[in-house]
Amino acid sequence: MRFVQLVLVALLAVVPAAAESLPRMTWTVAGTAREALVHLPTAMPPEGAPLVFVFHGHGGSMRQAARSMPLHEKWPEAVVVYPQGLPTPGQLTDKAGRRAGWQAHAGDQADRDLAFFDAMFAELATQHRIDRRRVYATGHSNGGGFTYLLWAERGERLAALAPSAALLSRGFQKFNPKPLLHLASREDKLVKFAWQERMLRFVLRLNGCGTLRPDTLGYTSYPSSTGHEVAVYLHSGGHAYPSDVAPGLIVKFFQSQALP
Repeated sequence: MRFVQLVLVALLAVVPAAAESLPRMTWTVAGTAREALVHLPTAMPPEGAPLVFVFHGHGGSMRQAARSMPLHEKWPEAVVVYPQGLPTPGQLTDKAGRRAGWQAHAGDQADRDLAFFDAMFAELATQHRIDRRRVYATGHSNGGGFTYLLWAERGERLAALAPSAALLSRGFQKFNPKPLLHLASREDKLVKFAWQERMLRFVLRLNGCGTLRPDTLGYTSYPSSTGHEVAVYLHSGGHAYPSDVAPGLIVKFFQSQALP
């Protein structure tokens, strides 16, 4: 009986927490309360843990992101952060800004979400053993757009990115070469695939990956002459996040990328 109890304790120590039980952290940024759900590894590796930021879409929440984009379940050794957005005017829907989201461009909402990212990064990197060579960002829709904005405005901190159903409509000229996994669907009726294609063509040229090949469903890797791989995962689910495969693909991609 004692042996069985010890085995159960050992198993529970490595099982990632369910989204509902992830601890909540809070910050005050420019006088506004901000929060995120944060998964911390059972033990920090000696070289430091990877740090992953996961941004929900417009109208989503940190809890919904932790359930539908559960990267902490695929990578329990990483610190995984699910931040909560604030009511934000949408670019395509919710023009009144009643639902939670993220700033779309530099300067929007007084850069409150960039400041939130800075606050989270600073505290986590100070309070925990973080491997600063392995910091990543991913998000869906508006959260994917904010992931692209982080590339433009905070790219020096990030080893790789994985936006889904998203693009940055202006400001992408500030990108420096960076590994990218982009998830999309040709059937996306909200963020048109043609818009995303233009972003991908720019990134492929920037990263020295050649031209966009005829697209087929599934995963396509574009090797880079500069060492900054681009990968594209195309699915048939429209604007929906492909939660059945995306978390595993994203974690595998991130695990293969690190800053020099």
